[in-house]
Amino acid sequence: MTPRPAARAGGRPGVPLTVALLALGLLAGCGPRPVEDVSPAEQALDGLSVRPAGPGEGYDRLDRFGAWADPDGNGCDARNDVLARDLTGEVVDDGGCTVLSGTLEDPYTGDTIDFQRGVLTSAEVQVDHVVALYDAWVSGADRLPRAERVALANDPLNLRAVDGPTNGEKSAANAAAWLPPRQEFRCEYVAVQIAVKTRYGLSVTPDERDAMAGVLAGCPGQALPDARAAAPEPAGPSTAAGVYYENCAAVREAGAAPLRSGDPGYRPALDRGGTEGVACEG
Repeated sequence: MTPRPAARAGGRPGVPLTVALLALGLLAGCGPRPVEDVSPAEQALDGLSVRPAGPGEGYDRLDRFGAWADPDGNGCDARNDVLARDLTGEVVDDGGCTVLSGTLEDPYTGDTIDFQRGVLTSAEVQVDHVVALYDAWVSGADRLPRAERVALANDPLNLRAVDGPTNGEKSAANAAAWLPPRQEFRCEYVAVQIAVKTRYGLSVTPDERDAMAGVLAGCPGQALPDARAAAPEPAGPSTAAGVYYENCAAVREAGAAPLRSGDPGYRPALDRGGTEGVACEG
């Protein structure tokens, strides 16, 4: 991978973000900020390229990023996987994939939303791309192979179930133009955006970088999320037996399908039906 140029504070040449952050302490009369006090999220932000957004030519959501896919091979698309992950008390259809109802504690507003699938109600909860796909396109995804763009659009790290109207207000805005109204979630929100842009080699605009740095200044020790934080943790017999299958494709490749509750490697995340205790049977 070709190294990306270091980010610059305020878009000015020659001033890396970490240097600017350390200098802020001096300007405030508080003494220099120790390097160890710069959070992992701030360090990752420092590693992103800073450049103006691209013109957006050729963007088409479906053509460039594809429809919802099944990246973990469990037989369900990423949208329903995220609904099942983020809602509590979820009810799925007989096929074991489509989420019919559940309760969402919305991270963007703090509201509790009772989700009910239906023509008039489904839009109340939407699955947001934390880094909007248009923003990804104008910050470097236009140069990615299509397979990487599809991966980005279906990456659980970049997906959150959220309040639909609030997601509509965000649209394709980056952090310079929009942040969640619930201030307590802004640290995590910005950290996820930085993690996604780091993973896919995307850039930030000068204003976006400054907005992110401003949020992170109030988030001591903010960690950088990764896929393990976005996906369900291995649990149950799979951990106890020392066997872990990432997805049903791995189960089938190992000749272990179907998995039943109590079998080495079985975990509820592979059993999307959630009632029979049998996973990867298809």
